[in-house]
Amino acid sequence: MTIPPTFRIGSGAGYSGDRIDPAQDLAERGQLDALVFECLAERTIALAQLRRSADPQLGYDPLLRERMAAVLPACHARGATIISNMGAANPLAGGHAVLAVARELGLHGRLTVGVVEGDDVLDWMLANNAPLLELPGQTVRDLGARLISANAYLGADALLPALQAGAGVVIAGRVADPALFLAPLMHHFGWNGADWEKMGRGTLVGHLLECSAQVSGGYIADPGFFDVPDLANVGYPFADVSMDGSAVIGKLDGTGGRIDRLTCTAQLLYEIEDPATYLQADVVADFSQVRFEELGPDRVRAGGAGGRPRPDTLKTTLGYRDGFIGEGQILSLINI
Repeated sequence: MTIPPTFRIGSGAGYSGDRIDPAQDLAERGQLDALVFECLAERTIALAQLRRSADPQLGYDPLLRERMAAVLPACHARGATIISNMGAANPLAGGHAVLAVARELGLHGRLTVGVVEGDDVLDWMLANNAPLLELPGQTVRDLGARLISANAYLGADALLPALQAGAGVVIAGRVADPALFLAPLMHHFGWNGADWEKMGRGTLVGHLLECSAQVSGGYIADPGFFDVPDLANVGYPFADVSMDGSAVIGKLDGTGGRIDRLTCTAQLLYEIEDPATYLQADVVADFSQVRFEELGPDRVRAGGAGGRPRPDTLKTTLGYRDGFIGEGQILSLINI
């Protein structure tokens, strides 16, 4: 079988409450091979665990059904795979919700949904009384009844079996954000998980796309000081990825925002401490030699990423009850 020279992967969301219309536009006009919805943050999954504790049938993303209804028809017609961490605290229930939407759309019997579990490690953390990195000298059990959740950041290898089984939709819980994009690239191109250079390059693609409109100008926008055109109609990004892992980042014609060296550089540095040592479940990515080349309006070539063997351990995020309750008041004076 001949592998197409490029694989087009789009970003459908960068957080739980992200807009749906740009994702639907990308699904319908983007000629995508895969569409990724990245909807989990540390606080998000803790809140999802609380919802699941109140109702065992809940715990997945509140907008999962609405998003699926918007993009499933176009993605299914084209054969584009949908991959998401919208399963949050309850991936299995999320998978059933996707099937329910598929039945409502008349796709019953024509769609396979893969569910990825294994990120919920609360019992393991309690049994092993793991130390808390951000609370020196304390362990998991010291949190007592305040502890809500413990979720490990899984890698692309956790998603691959569902893709290899032919799933049209893959619903997971806590997965490292770039891994959602890396997994379909590994599956499509047949990349070896020990090819650290390609793992680093695929992770770069995921990092640039994972926050949706941030790379389309949302991250640098400062209205009145640094204006970005037509953000109200911002276009979510996609990447045309080649076999060697190089990629061209773009957005649909006629959409708002901008994609250029500045927006890509801003997103590259997002949540990065050491560009040469970006710790991920799949690789220790090296972004220190990344270069961006503007090819035309809203088209930027990204390359130069590398990688080293992945860490021996996974990052785990804990959710626990803490903090303060505050109250604020705003008074507006209007002269008439």
